Amino acid sequence: MIEPFTVPFLGRALAELVLLAVICGPISVFVLARGLSFVADALTHTVFPGVVLGVVAGGLDGLFAGALVAGLVTAVLLTLLTRGARLSDDAATAVVLTAMFSIGVVLVSRRSSYTADLTSFLFGRLLTVTPRHLAETAVLVVVILVGLLVAVRALLFRSFDPAGAAAAGLRIGRLDLWLNVLLALVVVAAVRAVGTILVLALLIIPAAAARMVTDRLVVMALLGTVLVVVAGYTGLLLSWTASVRYGLASTSGSSVVLLLVLSYLILIPVRLWRGRRRQCARWRHELVG
Repeated sequence: MIEPFTVPFLGRALAELVLLAVICGPISVFVLARGLSFVADALTHTVFPGVVLGVVAGGLDGLFAGALVAGLVTAVLLTLLTRGARLSDDAATAVVLTAMFSIGVVLVSRRSSYTADLTSFLFGRLLTVTPRHLAETAVLVVVILVGLLVAVRALLFRSFDPAGAAAAGLRIGRLDLWLNVLLALVVVAAVRAVGTILVLALLIIPAAAARMVTDRLVVMALLGTVLVVVAGYTGLLLSWTASVRYGLASTSGSSVVLLLVLSYLILIPVRLWRGRRRQCARWRHELVG
């Protein structure tokens, strides 16, 4: 019996997911704290035209560069449109999302063989990760982690007390741009592996699931990272087993995401139990007081 992760392509897929876990755990905490789920959703779609242009220009090897350019452009546009309350966050996000995704659809529809390409754009190609792809992801992981460490205090201050952050002299617009760029880089790092649709799960579910267990942000980031690693390992293993032993086709990326969703659902009772404990403690305190 072959050990699954000794197979090169499966080992590279797991390595890719571990790298993504390192950044998705922390960045998902900011997505949750800032209520940026819609922005994260927009970024997963707005990289689409960049992905298409990258593939048209350089094949699948051009996907990374195209997604990177489109992600950075989106981050800048979102920051400019919402700066000074020119547009509400939701309105600006909707405008950029629909515009960029429409451009992507127009571009991909002009290709005669767009169907197969569209499938890979939307759902990723986790099992085709190459050593070059791993190296590119590793570089982005380092850049994102450094970017978070440099501005983590200011970003947290802005997340929970924007008025206080502005009064303290922090540049709110610059902080928003900083976080949007980091979020865009995470999308770029993950889109090739799990696609523009499933990448949203990596940006939201880790912190949302960890929130069921703890309120401490550092612990949430660590738990979110662990959840992605466990879901990645288990999802790849289940996909391999279903395919090799039982002849059932199973997409690796979707298996990983489904396990993340399952972990969130399993942890909901924990959150309810914690809430009841707090309520009981509050009642006891009021009675004693």
